Amino acid sequence: MQIQARRIFRLSLVPALALAAAYALQVPLPFIAPLLAFMFAAMPAPPMGPKSLFGLLLVVMIAMGTGLLLIPLLQHYQITALLIVALSLYLSSYLTVNMGKALFGIFLTMGITLISAAGTVNFSLATMVIQGLAIGIAVAVICQWLVYPWFPEDSTPPGEAPAASTPPGKSNWIALRSTLIVLPVYWLVLTNPAAYMAIVMKAVLLSQQSSHVDAKNAGRELLGSTFLGGVFAVLFWMVLGISTNLWMFFWWMLLFSLYISSKIFGLISSRFPASFWLNVAMTMLIMLGPAVEDSANGKDVYAAFFSRLGLFIGVTLYAWLAVYSFEYLRTRRCRKQVASLVK
Repeated sequence: MQIQARRIFRLSLVPALALAAAYALQVPLPFIAPLLAFMFAAMPAPPMGPKSLFGLLLVVMIAMGTGLLLIPLLQHYQITALLIVALSLYLSSYLTVNMGKALFGIFLTMGITLISAAGTVNFSLATMVIQGLAIGIAVAVICQWLVYPWFPEDSTPPGEAPAASTPPGKSNWIALRSTLIVLPVYWLVLTNPAAYMAIVMKAVLLSQQSSHVDAKNAGRELLGSTFLGGVFAVLFWMVLGISTNLWMFFWWMLLFSLYISSKIFGLISSRFPASFWLNVAMTMLIMLGPAVEDSANGKDVYAAFFSRLGLFIGVTLYAWLAVYSFEYLRTRRCRKQVASLVK
C-alpha cells in the first residue's frame, strides 16, 4: 500500500476509534480524545512510546497545575493574575514558534486558560477538565498504538535535512500575536466560564494556526476553516440523527475523517493547505462535543450550534485582525530599519 493511502487510513481510524473509546468509557470531556488523536496522528511519524507518553502526561500535569495555582490569584488578586497569564501565554507561544515545542506549548496554554477559568466557577470543574485532558491523551495514544502497526510509516531516509526554523526576530512577533489572540478571549471566558469553555479551545487552536500564516492568507485560512468546520459539525449531527448510537457515531466519524484525511494528504485536490483541513476537523469536534451534552440535557442543539458558530466566527475575525495588524506593524518597522541603514 502506498504511503499516502496508509497515512489517510491511519488518520481516519485513530480519531474514530478514540471517539468510540472515550464515549464508551464515559470519560470527562470525551470529545477531547478524538481531537488530540487528530493532532497526534496527523504527524507522519510513529506514535510515542510508553516512556514518552508518561513524560507527556507528566508535562501536562505540571502545565495543568500551573492553571490550578492561578485560581486563588484570580479570585483575590485579579490584576496580578492577568499579568501572569499574559506572560505565560507569551512563553507558551514562544516555545511553540521558536523552540519547536508545539505539544508543550499547546498544553501549557490550555492549562493556563481552561483550568484557571474553570476553577473560578468550581474547583471540581477544573479537576474534571484535567482528568479529561489526561485521559484523552492516553486514549488517543493507545488508539495510535492499535492502528499504527496496520498502516506504518516508511523508514526515514538518511541524511534528511531538518526543517527550517523561524528567525528569532519574527518569532517574537508571532509569539506576541498569538498571545493577543488568546488573552481577550480568556477575559471573555472569565465572565461565564461554563458557557464559553469551548471558545477558549477554539482560541488556542487559532493562536497555533496563526503562527504559520501571513496576513495575505490569514482571512481565508482562519475564517474559512472555522466556517467549514461549523458546517461539517451541523452535517455530522444531521446524519447522526438517522440512527443515534455509539456504533453509528463511530462509523460517521470514520467517514468524515476519511474525507478530511484525503484532503490533508492530497488524495483529493484542495486549494488549501493541510493545516486548514486539520483545523476544520478540530473545529467540528469542538462543536460536536458540547452538542452531545446539550442533547443529553434536553437543550435545543441547533440553536446552540449556531450560537457557538457565531462566537467562533467572531473570535476568528478578531484573530484575523490581529494577524493583519501585527504583520503591518512588523513590515513597517523593518522598512524603517532598512531606511535608517541606507542613510
